[in-house]
Amino acid sequence: MAELARKLDVIDTAPAFTLADADALNARFDGVDTLEMLQTLFAENILGEVAVVSSFGTESAVLLDLVARADPSIPVIFVDTLKMFPETLAYREELIARFGFTDSQVVTPKPEVLAEKDESELRWSYDPDGCCAIRKVEPMARAKAGLDSWISGRKAFQSHTRQNIARFEVEDGRLKLNPLGDWVKEDLEAYFEARNLPRHPLEAKGFLSVGCAPCTSPVKPGEDARAGRWRGWDKTECGIHSSGDGESDNSALPPGYEPFL
Repeated sequence: MAELARKLDVIDTAPAFTLADADALNARFDGVDTLEMLQTLFAENILGEVAVVSSFGTESAVLLDLVARADPSIPVIFVDTLKMFPETLAYREELIARFGFTDSQVVTPKPEVLAEKDESELRWSYDPDGCCAIRKVEPMARAKAGLDSWISGRKAFQSHTRQNIARFEVEDGRLKLNPLGDWVKEDLEAYFEARNLPRHPLEAKGFLSVGCAPCTSPVKPGEDARAGRWRGWDKTECGIHSSGDGESDNSALPPGYEPFL
């Protein structure tokens, strides 16, 4: 941990975490209560410049409540793809106000990129990967550019593509924290009840995982919680998450596509 602390002393000139740093943090906080872990990380400034990234989906209230209890000044970043459900936008405002966050940020796609790459606004219907690339991946990359670390709401139980999620990962030199990586659905439900957290308005209508409106549908009984995302396409992620091995995951980008225009 001494090496990690030294890195933070020069974070402005050399903001790079390594897999060894992530391993050390995973070992240090193994078995530690999630809220206690967050409080310690923020109090000791272990994460450097950090923000929590939230989709304000059906399970987002749990992570946001935990972060706010630890430190409500932590920035909250939301990528508005301009294809979101009105219910999601309203839910975001409700949660930000309820938890008392003081730094709420919204990032959107570049207008010039949308004009060139999605003039019809229908790219989602024939090229969902390309649509995600310009509406979510690129804006998220801009939002994370000035961060040393970021906090994700990913959980291992959500789908087979999210198994074995460690609390700490490294992505292109940036530390990625998954505080709820080892939580199960029962843990989330118990937390919702104990803290009396508001539910996403669409959850009662069968939307167990909520993304952009055109590419999200209700989940049928017995289906994976994320089965309603990009239904009918061989696609399970938007592309903002890495493979967890330190390399970027460009699964949302078509071959030869250059997203960062």
